[in-house]
Amino acid sequence: MANTRNIEHAGVVHSINNEFIYVKILSKSACAACHAKSMCGMSDMKEKIIEVENNIQHLSIGDEVTVLLRESLGFKALLLGYLVPFIILIVVLAVLVIITQNELLSGLCALFSLIPYYVILFLLKSKIRKEFKFVIK
Repeated sequence: MANTRNIEHAGVVHSINNEFIYVKILSKSACAACHAKSMCGMSDMKEKIIEVENNIQHLSIGDEVTVLLRESLGFKALLLGYLVPFIILIVVLAVLVIITQNELLSGLCALFSLIPYYVILFLLKSKIRKEFKFVIK
């Protein structure tokens, strides 16, 4: 991974078991880094726990670590989580508005058209989990 670009997050080891190391990271939106965040109330910071394969023996709970993910996988996550559902929603909405001329029905059907997509993602979560591997630096 030395010659690929990575997404890095600083974190703290939350817990450890035989299979995984759980690292707590602080996820910040772009607003959280803004100098005017106190004025608009839009700062969004959440604690998340990242699951990393346990192949490091010298870590203990409370250790500060850096979690890495290949940048290309970050783009793939954005694609699966935001872009594909948006495209499905817009295409279904546009087609149904043209066919039915009923905006309410078209909007509801467009929203419900996302259910199969998210069910498929849920069914493929073990495959997706294998592909999206975090490592500790």
